[in-house]
Amino acid sequence: MKGRWFILLLGQIFLFAFNSPSIAQSSSARDPYLVVLGTLQDGGSPHLGCEKDCCKNIDPHKKVVSLGVVDPVNGKRFLFEATPDISSQLKSLNQALLVQPGKSPDGIFLTHAHIGHYAGLMHLGREAMNSHSVPVYAMPKMKMFLEGNGPWSQLVTLNNIQINPLSEGKWENISPTIKVKPMLVPHRDEYSETVGYIIEGPHKKILFIPDIDKWEKWRTDIVSLIKEVDHALIDGTFFSAAEVGNRNIAEIPHPLVQESLELFDSLPTKEKEKIIFIHFNHTNPLLDEKSDASKQLQLGGFKRATLNMRINL
Repeated sequence: MKGRWFILLLGQIFLFAFNSPSIAQSSSARDPYLVVLGTLQDGGSPHLGCEKDCCKNIDPHKKVVSLGVVDPVNGKRFLFEATPDISSQLKSLNQALLVQPGKSPDGIFLTHAHIGHYAGLMHLGREAMNSHSVPVYAMPKMKMFLEGNGPWSQLVTLNNIQINPLSEGKWENISPTIKVKPMLVPHRDEYSETVGYIIEGPHKKILFIPDIDKWEKWRTDIVSLIKEVDHALIDGTFFSAAEVGNRNIAEIPHPLVQESLELFDSLPTKEKEKIIFIHFNHTNPLLDEKSDASKQLQLGGFKRATLNMRINL
């Protein structure tokens, strides 16, 4: 067992030491952690139909929004969101534990039924991985949607996935050291409800809300909630309305980052430092660390999520 642990630890050091910022490094290397596996909005980049400069080149490091949650001691790893980039994201997650690159995760948590958040489930079917009973955690409407509509229903009937129902506000223990709680948030719920998650380890509590319509539409006060957690990965889809162009922004009512910065401006520095924006549209200047928007974010005391960012739990 000691030999296995030593090899596992070396693998984690190799994977994260040189190419990813870490938060709360004071925690033990044996503690569970979260790793950012993607930061982009559903359409990814290059975005289909986009002819702007932001989509002229293919950047293999740009992945659709996803988190990996790892319990090193118990050898468990979980995906939050099943994105179109699930193949490379799961491979990266498996490398963290030195397991087979194609090994299925110990569970997948879904937030809602928009393409960037669940479409990756198709890779678990017999056309690709042909997995066996991968636990997929979903809220009631999301569960009904998957069970009642092809091709997702085929994953259920062929036992590629096993849907584990979630309830709002109820903790789900997913390993001896990690538990997860879903929270309903307002969003465009055409096929399912939408949730964010609180992910809690032995030392840290993380909020994850990649999609929400507007903060003021939510019955929960986001400012108060941020005070209750250690880090908050929140919707940063659009920096400003200028990105939307000719499209009606009322059809895609995410909180603009500029609006969020104004809302959080009065928070003390220690609270601002908890806030990490994620789920960037391909037009979002925050994707460029050298942009004025990124500099404004940093000067304000806030952060932006980056690929392979690691947060100890």
